[in-house]
Amino acid sequence: MESNWLKIYTTADFYKAELVRQVLIEHEIEAVMMDKRGFPYRFGQVEVYIHEGSFNDAIEIIIKNEL
Repeated sequence: MESNWLKIYTTADFYKAELVRQVLIEHEIEAVMMDKRGFPYRFGQVEVYIHEGSFNDAIEIIIKNEL
């Protein structure tokens, strides 16, 4: 991953991370998920990353949507 990506959201719930990613994409903010849960039990975290230039807009969207 390039160095200009920032972690904006972390959760143990894959679906919450996907919801955050989808809301950001709907607001034209490029977002990707990184699933760091281990196999086979799926313990760990799922992280959502954005470009650092979108940080302020992304935080505002997450807070506004109570994600």
